Amino acid sequence: QVQLVESGGGLVQPGGSLTLSCVASGLNLDYYAIGWFRQAPGKEREGVSCISSSSSSEWYKESVEGRFTASRDNAKNTVYLQMNDLKPEDTAVYYCAAVTSVSCPGIYYGDSRRYDYWGQGTQVTVSS
Repeated sequence: QVQLVESGGGLVQPGGSLTLSCVASGLNLDYYAIGWFRQAPGKEREGVSCISSSSSSEWYKESVEGRFTASRDNAKNTVYLQMNDLKPEDTAVYYCAAVTSVSCPGIYYGDSRRYDYWGQGTQVTVSS
C-alpha cells in the first residue's frame, strides 16, 4: 500500500520560511519523480515543483523559482520543499505526488493527471 505523508506546514509571516517534508512508504523512491502541488481556496490545483528520482533535474513554477527548492533523500524515502521569502499568495494546501518514472514529466510537470500517488496535503498560511 503506497502512502505519501506531508508535514511541515503552518502559519508563517511574510518573508518567513518553511520546509515541507513528504515521507513515502510502499514504494522505492529511487524509481519515482516527485512533484509538489498546491491548491488555494477557490482555485485549481497547480504544480509548484518537480524533482527527478536522482535529483538530476528540477522544475519550478515561475512565481516560486529562486524562493523554493526541492530536495530528496531516497535513503530516508523523504522529499523536501524548502520555501523561503514566503508571500501571502503562497497560502494554500500543499501536496506531494509521485509519478512512476525516474524523470519529471518535463514541461508537463504541473499536470496533476500525470501523477500516480498523492499525499493528503499540509496547510501553509502566510499572513501577518
